[in-house]
Amino acid sequence: MRGLWGLVWLFLFRPSPQPLHAWRVFLLRMFGANIGHHFHIHSSCRVWAPWQLSAGNHVGVGSGAHFYNMAPLLIGDDAVISQGAHLCGGTHDYQAPNFQLVSMPISIGKRSWICTEAFIGPGVSVPDGCVVGARAVMTKTPVNGAWSVYAGNPARRVKSRTKHG
Repeated sequence: MRGLWGLVWLFLFRPSPQPLHAWRVFLLRMFGANIGHHFHIHSSCRVWAPWQLSAGNHVGVGSGAHFYNMAPLLIGDDAVISQGAHLCGGTHDYQAPNFQLVSMPISIGKRSWICTEAFIGPGVSVPDGCVVGARAVMTKTPVNGAWSVYAGNPARRVKSRTKHG
């Protein structure tokens, strides 16, 4: 399945013109993605396993975003994943003699924004309304982090955010 998706990505998804978001959504759905309406994804985005992708309504995914979704990746309504962001659902068990591959789900809350080139690690749940700043590295789920702004490496809470609606 991964091989077939790789070919479809290379020959049908990647070369598609910029405004053809619906075409790319169609291709992702053909491979099992569960995507709401008004999902915009750029042609330069990489999705490792569309069948592991679930996204809500009114979601935007910027150019060059990378979804290494070896486990389920859930993106809530009204979320934005900016250009170059990396959502990485896989790692290795460094204690195992063979560095066994480990996959963990990632969840991006409603009205969250993963800014330019931010990294979200395996098993992280980004709370609703959370902003993960440019090039921030979030490797742990923040406690009581809803409607907060995170920045840095490792990502730390830097301020609150006003909840709208």
